[in-house]
Amino acid sequence: MSEQDEYGDVPISPDFVEKLNSLTDDEAENRAKALRSGLDEFDLDEDDLRVLEADLDWSDGPVMLPALPVLAIVGRPNVGKSALVNRILGRREAVVEDKPGVTRDRISYKAEWNERKFTIVDTGGWEPDAKGIDKSVAIQAEIAVELADAVLFVVDALVGATSTDERVVKMLRASGKPVLLVANKIDDMRQEPEAAALWSLGLGEPYPVSALHGRGVADMLDAAMKVLPKVSSVAKEEFGGPRRVALIGRPNVGKSSLLNRAVGSERAVVNDLAGTTRDPIDEQVEIAGKIWRFVDTAGIRRRVRLQQGADFYASLRTAAALERAEVAVVLLDVTEPISEQDIRIIDMVLESGRALVLAFNKWDMLDDERRRYLEREIEQDLAHVDWAPRVNISAKTGRHLEKLVPALEVALDSWDKRIPTGKLNAFIHELVMETPHPVRGGKQPRILFGTQASTRPPKFVLFTTGFLDPGYRRFIQRRLRETYGFEGTPIEVGMRIREKRKRT
Repeated sequence: MSEQDEYGDVPISPDFVEKLNSLTDDEAENRAKALRSGLDEFDLDEDDLRVLEADLDWSDGPVMLPALPVLAIVGRPNVGKSALVNRILGRREAVVEDKPGVTRDRISYKAEWNERKFTIVDTGGWEPDAKGIDKSVAIQAEIAVELADAVLFVVDALVGATSTDERVVKMLRASGKPVLLVANKIDDMRQEPEAAALWSLGLGEPYPVSALHGRGVADMLDAAMKVLPKVSSVAKEEFGGPRRVALIGRPNVGKSSLLNRAVGSERAVVNDLAGTTRDPIDEQVEIAGKIWRFVDTAGIRRRVRLQQGADFYASLRTAAALERAEVAVVLLDVTEPISEQDIRIIDMVLESGRALVLAFNKWDMLDDERRRYLEREIEQDLAHVDWAPRVNISAKTGRHLEKLVPALEVALDSWDKRIPTGKLNAFIHELVMETPHPVRGGKQPRILFGTQASTRPPKFVLFTTGFLDPGYRRFIQRRLRETYGFEGTPIEVGMRIREKRKRT
């Protein structure tokens, strides 16, 4: 018997829906409270209690956390900025090579030190009078400083202060931001006198560190936490502003054409927020009378073709776009077969937890024969995202461009959606009654209580007495979509297996 047959992969029954609809809100909430109180008999850890407390405190809208403070890392090329980022993160996230110019864009990462969460921004090397791509890199570094709460200025202590370092100091002083001077590449105590020479830059005491070995990084971070505010003064949540859209896809699928069509024929809207008018990566556009912010589109479409690792750098830019977006529009070229790269990009969206819209571009060039093949490819290759809205467009001519708006709105509404705890537990009760989990090893796991831990994307936590088969969890996901929609957003169903508290 297949997994789908075993877990009842059949259309949802009318009785199932009728029972849920017949239950009043008060009845559902009372049932949920009874189930919640039943958890007191089980061993729960602090994280469990936090999840349950968040469930009780949830208001009608999504919970918005304070904006994390932003710490930017700047310096001239090849002084070890990305190595320092990796050391702070505790993992190899930023690309590091022993040559200048590896980092091109400013890339943000979430970091934590001594229970203080913050955002760290890696930048490319800053050089004065740069031209071409190096000038763009320098501009990105300056924007990173402008959009930061504090700055780590990294200098190669073994080389000493250069004229470029002195020019960076002038730029940093003009910004008015708190600056910590980091003397990198001090691998042992004998090299510490080299760091003392950097007092000449006039930024105060240099912090001798070794990004490669971790030496001195803890003291530097302690100092950074003292100058970082609790809540960022630059990174703020935008209530009522344009929703942020990442326009992504493999090269030559029409991202550039779509952006130009949206900007050119519908008029670009000037953004008066700090930094964005200088930023070539963000663009605000108007489509069908509604304003959206396209995120990082230019950075992806004008990707730098490096001799080595071009695809890797493109994926970094895609990841950066998703980090700053709420919904991703993945463009697919209908005149070519759906490729592995298309699937990888869609999977990146799923991993990022962003809402998803599929835009099939160049639809005006599709003939009947290719249409038949395309339908087969969609059925086979995109079955795992059959919940994503699909829009058929022509970026070049602007045909059906306005259809993006309802698709984006549906995806974002689903991304923000929350099911009240009472209704969720009523749903789980009816689902288990209709299709119980199979007995495994003589035992049948029970679902004790369910809660939606968060939105954006919707994440559900089930407290259970045993392990739920992956197929059964996928079955729960399918039933959630059939009952509540969630069109255009990934959803997660996790479990916490808990045992009854032993009697003393």
